[in-house]
Amino acid sequence: MIQIIPAIDIIDGKCVRLTQGDYSQKKTYNENPLEVAKSFEDAGITRLHLVDLDGAKQKRIVNHKVLETIATRTNLHIDFGGGVQSDEMIAIAFNSGAKQVTGGSVAVKNPNLFENWLKTHGGDKIILGADARDEKIAISGWEEATTTSIYDFMGEYIQKGAKYTISTDVAKDGLLQGPSFDLYKNLQEQFPELHIIASGGVATFEDIVQLNDMNIFGVIVGKAIYEGRITLKQLAEFNR
Repeated sequence: MIQIIPAIDIIDGKCVRLTQGDYSQKKTYNENPLEVAKSFEDAGITRLHLVDLDGAKQKRIVNHKVLETIATRTNLHIDFGGGVQSDEMIAIAFNSGAKQVTGGSVAVKNPNLFENWLKTHGGDKIILGADARDEKIAISGWEEATTTSIYDFMGEYIQKGAKYTISTDVAKDGLLQGPSFDLYKNLQEQFPELHIIASGGVATFEDIVQLNDMNIFGVIVGKAIYEGRITLKQLAEFNR
């Protein structure tokens, strides 16, 4: 059964969503992220994807208090990302209650550090963020494109101990046009041992069902929940 992982993106301590990673296309959904997290937990959700968008921009964790509050006041398994680009920052994330930490930009720009995290914390606690546009890695909140193939990128890190990846097709994110099924199918075929978490574009409950039928490990759902296209009731029933 696929793991349904709602997303909470934080700017200024508030729950927001961006479209295609563009900070100028920001919509605030709730002033209180804890309230949102509790509503997910009440629906039987067990996991949460928490992103510090201020941190992603400033290259250091900014909203660790939000992480700490949700971690201490819910039982959600939180994976945290955004601004985790040093040993000091990853320590803050884990000390604030993250069960897993996602590294994307750092895995591209500072591979030695990311490899060291895999060795130090283990592949179960470190998630490889592999965001792509046209199957090429994109970093820094997608503001930078690279020429690195997502398949080469993942293959190298699997050899170094990566077990989990969150892969977002940037071209799909926030548009509610459906996820990049072909990308996830290709990744699944090339790396059957990898726990793939699909992210970006999920628009309907049927998208989740289709990813489940593909045996994808997890799916991150954001805007579709906030815009009411997928209900917490549907997710609660699916999780039973």
